[in-house]
Amino acid sequence: MQLHHARRLTPALGLIFTGVALGQAGGAKPLAARPGSRLKQPAAATAQAPALSLAALVRLALARNPEIAAYAGRAAALRARVRPSEALPDPTVSLGWMGKPLPFALEDNAATSYRQITATQRFPFPGKLKLQGQVAEHTSRAAGWDYQAARRRVRADVKTAYYQYAYFYQALRIVENTRALLQRLTQIAETRYESGQGLQEDVLKGQVELSQLLERVTILRQEQRTAAARINTLLNRSPETPLGAPAPPAMKTLPYTLHQLYQLARAHDTGLEREQQLIARDQSALALAHKSYDPDFSVSYMYQRSAAPMNMQGAFVTLNIPIFYRAKQRQEVLAASRMLTSDRDFQSNRGTTVNYLVKQQYLALRQAAQLAVLYSQAIVPQSTQTLNASITAYESGKVDFLTMLDNFINLLDFQVKYDRQKANYEIALARLEPLVGVELTR
Repeated sequence: MQLHHARRLTPALGLIFTGVALGQAGGAKPLAARPGSRLKQPAAATAQAPALSLAALVRLALARNPEIAAYAGRAAALRARVRPSEALPDPTVSLGWMGKPLPFALEDNAATSYRQITATQRFPFPGKLKLQGQVAEHTSRAAGWDYQAARRRVRADVKTAYYQYAYFYQALRIVENTRALLQRLTQIAETRYESGQGLQEDVLKGQVELSQLLERVTILRQEQRTAAARINTLLNRSPETPLGAPAPPAMKTLPYTLHQLYQLARAHDTGLEREQQLIARDQSALALAHKSYDPDFSVSYMYQRSAAPMNMQGAFVTLNIPIFYRAKQRQEVLAASRMLTSDRDFQSNRGTTVNYLVKQQYLALRQAAQLAVLYSQAIVPQSTQTLNASITAYESGKVDFLTMLDNFINLLDFQVKYDRQKANYEIALARLEPLVGVELTR
């Protein structure tokens, strides 16, 4: 009984790690199942949910996300204000009379009794309307870059949540299948203990590891549901909307050097573009503030009909005199000048911040790539060989159950870490995209 159960360990391990884990790690040599083995692969490892398309998720998010819609509406509203800002003020018309209390009634034969209509049009000093239009135009363009930033941000958020979801999905799949095999190992330890060939400590250790795997499954399921809820929220739909099976991360090679990424960010970063538009707006606003010293003028035409035989017509020109320039115009110039300086500082800060963010994600993806290679080409294959050796030694009685179990758990941990680094690599690429304005992930 003891030897019969022990010899079934190798095919079981081969099925689990070949089909789920080790087959994904380049350079890892999976355990081979023995011919004639009747041990079936656990159902959780073979079940396949409908495929989940990242490209489809991104398209839905760009079409449905309310944050994007809000920025689009704001940009459209500011765009609609450009033409009104360049238009002349509305003319005014006034009506009046002098005479009887009854409105518009004249006193008979009274030269001072009349009816009067006056039309007035105000004209800003030449150049003011053009500058007002420039201020509105640059404000509108800045809002347009806010809209583009929202689209890039949502796209990156969807991809980040997708790769998180894909990692939790794969890790959960591995752990659940491993738990099924660990249950078999624990049963074998119980059989050996009941036959007097094993130790109670082996049984207890197996049960503890099963409980720990159950804990890990619970945590992974919760994190997977959180990532799924995040995806659904970005798509503006119920958090409970089911998702299909994600494709494993492909780890596409980054085709740019760090220096090239800096150049792309300087050329395409929405924040820098927005700050440039705000600086142009402030320059126009400063010029407009200087023109506030120049007076505006109004032209009026009056027609007066009196009770006397003679009717009157007249024209008037009115100017405003900026005599309170110290409290008004001078302060407007000062405020506009300080706003320009402030936005230039914001632009400078954005430039250094973008370089930092690019470097941060670049280092993150390099680290993830290096660790993924280390796990797939060294740690996982070495751990596989160690587990193979411990299984063989356990079957011959040279190694105890605890040693084999530790090697088994170590291999599981390394495989999950390998999948974590693959996800981290794709997440770093996704977070680079809104900075450099280039599609880096599939």
